[in-house]
Amino acid sequence: MTNQQLERTVFIVSDGTGITAETFSHSVLSQFETVKFNSTRIPFINTLEKADQAIARIEQSFAEQKGLQPIVFSTLVDPAIKARVSNAPCVFLDLFGAFVSPVEQALGVKSSHSIGRSHMGATSEQYLRRINAINFSLAHDDGQFVHGLEQADVILVGVSRCGKTPTSLYLAMQYAIKAANFPLIPEDFDRGQLPATLQPYRKKLFGLTIQPERLSEVRNERRPGSQYASLEQCRDEVAAAERMMRREGISWLSTTTKSIEEISTTIMEEVGLSTRSY
Repeated sequence: MTNQQLERTVFIVSDGTGITAETFSHSVLSQFETVKFNSTRIPFINTLEKADQAIARIEQSFAEQKGLQPIVFSTLVDPAIKARVSNAPCVFLDLFGAFVSPVEQALGVKSSHSIGRSHMGATSEQYLRRINAINFSLAHDDGQFVHGLEQADVILVGVSRCGKTPTSLYLAMQYAIKAANFPLIPEDFDRGQLPATLQPYRKKLFGLTIQPERLSEVRNERRPGSQYASLEQCRDEVAAAERMMRREGISWLSTTTKSIEEISTTIMEEVGLSTRSY
């Protein structure tokens, strides 16, 4: 394998946001650890004119890479637009085409071929649930608002900077889950019990922890050289938080080496939220 082959250009081309194709492309390309991929998302390609603009970018990459074809992940639906882009000098991967045709055969029904269908329905029940969940998670971030916790689907607990906030927002945005989060602080450990605010909601609690060394790195980015970020402080807090979670019977996991997708999926399985509608 040459050095040139160790780096490839990737385009995610979609008639919508391109998020679906981008997520899928990351999963596929992560299997090729020795290759560096430079990805660019090109959204809202819903006319032939815009298709030509996307093709121009693909052709430019092809020329700059001296004939090395870029990889294109596509969720284009319109047949004419898809045909035009697929003829560009690229490795064209039609994600919808790979799945829609077999499903049509299985159902005996033709698909609607509607552009941007997966992101339509801004007034739909599912969409409104997601918006409400996001607002709820923002309002109940870091224990700043304790009223309404009875509405939470899950309440994440753990020491400061262990990943509670991004996980809460991911659950809300992706799965319409109302996720609150609440920090465990040294005062809680001194008392030897959960904060009184959380005690009525034990069945909704899920704990996050993290390796002290990683926690110290994260905290030093926010408050460099502080006692809060010291390795000794991090070790004490993590150990105390884990003891409390074990004592209280709270399920928990370490976020140290896990992606936010893995963390969220584990939480949904453990708390019984895996069947929540997207």
